[in-house]
Amino acid sequence: MIKRLLLSFMLVVAGIAAGLVVSGRMRTTEEIAAAPTPPRVSRAADQTAAAAPAARMPDFSDVAARAVTGVVNVSSLQVVQSSRSPFANDPFFHHFFGDEFGDEAQRSLSLGSGVIISPDGYVVTNNHVIAGNGGTVREIKAVLPDKRQVNGRLIATDPMTDIALLKLDITNVPVVPWGDSSRLKVGQWVLAIGSPFQLNQTVTLGIISAVGRQNLGVAGYEDFIQTDAAINPGNSGGALIDARGDLVGINTAIYSESGGYQGIGFAVPSNLARKVVDDLLKYKEVRRGSIGAMSVADLTPQLAGQLGLNSTRGALVYNLSQTAARAGIRQYDVITSFNGQTVEDTSRLLRMVADARIGSTAALGIIRDGRPMELRVPVAQGTRMRRGGF
Repeated sequence: MIKRLLLSFMLVVAGIAAGLVVSGRMRTTEEIAAAPTPPRVSRAADQTAAAAPAARMPDFSDVAARAVTGVVNVSSLQVVQSSRSPFANDPFFHHFFGDEFGDEAQRSLSLGSGVIISPDGYVVTNNHVIAGNGGTVREIKAVLPDKRQVNGRLIATDPMTDIALLKLDITNVPVVPWGDSSRLKVGQWVLAIGSPFQLNQTVTLGIISAVGRQNLGVAGYEDFIQTDAAINPGNSGGALIDARGDLVGINTAIYSESGGYQGIGFAVPSNLARKVVDDLLKYKEVRRGSIGAMSVADLTPQLAGQLGLNSTRGALVYNLSQTAARAGIRQYDVITSFNGQTVEDTSRLLRMVADARIGSTAALGIIRDGRPMELRVPVAQGTRMRRGGF
């Protein structure tokens, strides 16, 4: 009897345990079935996801197609006189043999790019493309986007900004419209168009890396746009355009240790180039303000210490003409402001004086013998300042 009861009890316990195991498995299965199934990504979906970032890249093909029609390949033939005789500068030999004694004419060819800015064939380019070898310009030719080669002539140049204006013997040509370079922002997309290594109508893409670059030693008047759009030899004088297809700069120089592209290129802002072109058309020169011929230098910490100054801001006058002296400027004056604007260095001062209205009177803030002063100086057209150093 007891055995039967014990056996019955064991069967009941086994049944309960089995029921618990089965129900546990059922709950587990139900929980798994209720859990959301992770989406299965197909290979096509993977490719679409990978291509998504590329799809968001801007498409400048239409802008480039319009802009390349207004950019030409420019070549300039120059004749440079070089002396091959050690007696070439001797007056005795010149007396008997003439000024041509010992001189040898060498032909030099410069290549670059240019931007058509008017339907009647005016082209803006760089001065160093046209007259960079210091010789006499004998022949200018341009290759148009449709492969036609036309003759051109030099209207005028401005070495201070490295800008030159040409006139091609052609009319009814596409142009690149002027843009407003003052609206450029760092990080903005731009295209560089030109003929690097004579590869006509080459287009490269980049961004504005910086604006207002100066102290590069490229030109006398420096206010460059910096870009990482690829610029190489032959791009000089070509177009830097924005996303609307407007001309915002004239590609001018590169920073390179190898001679080729390293991601640092410079362009003359379109607003400056346009002002230069307008003056070259009207006067065959650029009319700039002057407060008298003088030489100025940046302040180094050593110079500032010797002058008892706590800052290196300003431009030190170390040589000047009588015109500047009559205006009240003295040697070793430190010019700290011009018409209320702070003079950070010599480049900034040169630009402010050059941009001043001819015939006006400028307020010049200076420090003389450690004391601040203000002078009123006339702005005339004439000899510009020279930047130098000790």
